[in-house]
Amino acid sequence: MADFLLWAWLGGLMIAAIAGPLGSFMVWRRMAYFGDTLAHAALLGVALGLLLQVNISLAVVLVCLLLALLLSTLMHTRLIATDTLLGILSHASLALGLVSLSIFDHQNVDLMGFLFGDLLAIGVQDIIWIALACGLVLAALVPLWRPLLAITVNEELAQVEGINVALMRTLLMVLVAVVIAVAMKVVGVLLITSLLIIPAAAARRLSSSPEQMAVLASLLGMLAVSGGLALSWFYDTPTGPSIVLIASALFFLLFCFPRSFRLS
Repeated sequence: MADFLLWAWLGGLMIAAIAGPLGSFMVWRRMAYFGDTLAHAALLGVALGLLLQVNISLAVVLVCLLLALLLSTLMHTRLIATDTLLGILSHASLALGLVSLSIFDHQNVDLMGFLFGDLLAIGVQDIIWIALACGLVLAALVPLWRPLLAITVNEELAQVEGINVALMRTLLMVLVAVVIAVAMKVVGVLLITSLLIIPAAAARRLSSSPEQMAVLASLLGMLAVSGGLALSWFYDTPTGPSIVLIASALFFLLFCFPRSFRLS
């Protein structure tokens, strides 16, 4: 296996593995539009990284984190409907990012790579960055799993039990923001949410417990990454869209199973 293909595969597997449990929470809490908003903000992070001449990955993470905190604050104030707020910030950040990147045409900015992913361009440094980010998210997610699950089932009951609901919501947004920032290389800002949502939605069809759904979502995501890379390698198709296409095919395939079928 060529080195660049091996790095791409390893990077994709790590992101798919951590995207499974977070994607499950996004499906349970109906946060798909929130994911799109953060994903579009990633492009603004790229533009700021170029403008300030800092590491682009770090700039993307910081912008996504800041937007996640801003969204959490604005959603808590309830000054405007959540879907309206997400729609405004999503398209505003995407437009601002695209306009800002147009300034850097002379620097040979790969806009298509940022929009639709450039997994085959992942190198050793990217692998280290992805491993650190995924490790931090996993380390935070393990102790937070039960509280996050509690506020997902019933926020009022969780609050009675002494769980800080607002803090848990914010931490979930922060974790999703980090994963979206590092996943930009895999499927691009326009398709990031699909890597979180589609495997989790497919896993929901077969799962009988939250933990089972999270693990199965990770496995399906890893299968989609492997299949997408193979499709891209043998048929010269775009890598990011190929991964999403395989994930979508798995989703529709699993929906052929009867509703009574569940993993024990």
